[in-house]
Amino acid sequence: MQNILWLLRWILKAAIFFTLFAFALNNQHEVTTHFFFGNQWKAPLVVLLLIAFTAGLFIGVLGMLPRWWRQRKAHRASASQAPSAPRPRAQDGAA
Repeated sequence: MQNILWLLRWILKAAIFFTLFAFALNNQHEVTTHFFFGNQWKAPLVVLLLIAFTAGLFIGVLGMLPRWWRQRKAHRASASQAPSAPRPRAQDGAA
């Protein structure tokens, strides 16, 4: 069963890779990106898409950093506290 799942994962990874590779091959037309003050840059469309994806990924990671730091800080604080001895449980009928 493990071998079948391993094979299915590799088939899925290969399918995704070849789909993206075909997408890149089909989008090699040159596009012009216009910036401010009359500046422009010409590059293949797939390069601009890769740059946009990378920029989005970077911005997403930067947005998550404060939360990761807080969780890490809270985890360290809870791990550094010595485990307290368990409290004795009250018996039924005892006040």
